[in-house]
Amino acid sequence: MPAVLAVGVMAGVMAEGALAASFAVSGTNFQVASGKLSSQGLASYVQTDRSVDGKGHPVALLGIGEARLSDICQAAEVDTPVGKVVFKLTAGGKAGEVTASNLIIDGEDLVGDARFGTAQIGRDASTLDSVDGVKGPAGKFGLQAGDIEVVGVRSHAWSATGGNFRLKGLRVDVSLDGKKCF
Repeated sequence: MPAVLAVGVMAGVMAEGALAASFAVSGTNFQVASGKLSSQGLASYVQTDRSVDGKGHPVALLGIGEARLSDICQAAEVDTPVGKVVFKLTAGGKAGEVTASNLIIDGEDLVGDARFGTAQIGRDASTLDSVDGVKGPAGKFGLQAGDIEVVGVRSHAWSATGGNFRLKGLRVDVSLDGKKCF
């Protein structure tokens, strides 16, 4: 229960802008899934996330402006002294749409059926301007789009941050050998 409370407090503090969204990743990636993701604005470039032990994890930073998701599932499998535990967060679905402003996902992959409007592929990452605050290093490969829609979202990520999350029907479940998102 203290871990769930800590996650809730941290999410609230990040949403208020009092805590920087840049942090050392845990060393455990997690699944992210949604039936449908749409947004006005996408910006992406490659970067490396670092865990506390200094290990690098190459990711595509995906900046999503005003994200709307039909549902969301995030799950991480964690080794503990009592066995493998699945930490799973779900929201949306019948409870209603999930929203987040300036959602940043550091992902290893993204699978789904996508539509991009006004796409610019190969744009210098330092000139990205479709999502506030999402710019990469000068000279690096970047891409952006004016609007996006991805159906059947499946991703493995190292981190996800955002401001103003609205998670209707939130459910957090921690269980031994529990089911992940996919």
